[in-house]
Amino acid sequence: MEKFFERGNVLASACPSRQILQHLISRWGALVLISLHSGTKRFSELRRMIDGVSERMLTKTLQELEEDGMLVRKSYNTVPPHVDYTLTEFGEQASSKMFELVNWLETHLDEILQQKLKKA
Repeated sequence: MEKFFERGNVLASACPSRQILQHLISRWGALVLISLHSGTKRFSELRRMIDGVSERMLTKTLQELEEDGMLVRKSYNTVPPHVDYTLTEFGEQASSKMFELVNWLETHLDEILQQKLKKA
């Protein structure tokens, strides 16, 4: 019997991990993961936190991350509508990794920018 799920091979074009990776490291996906690292947020909070994201792109990104099992969308039957977004266990793990990468980047930003200027 053939295994249905195996460890992914992100270098293979047909590997489903590529699409999930794309959602996680996309421009807005990474910033959503960073924003939700500190806990549950409402859509409007995320929109304010992530400077430059349009409502349409934030909605699309949240839907992709929800489909990938990285976050849970909870809708309340209120007027006006109230929707919360919370990381799942997988989302928390991915967010922690992304948070580490961003922390490393911000810690070394001056050095990286200096190297960039030297090459210009």
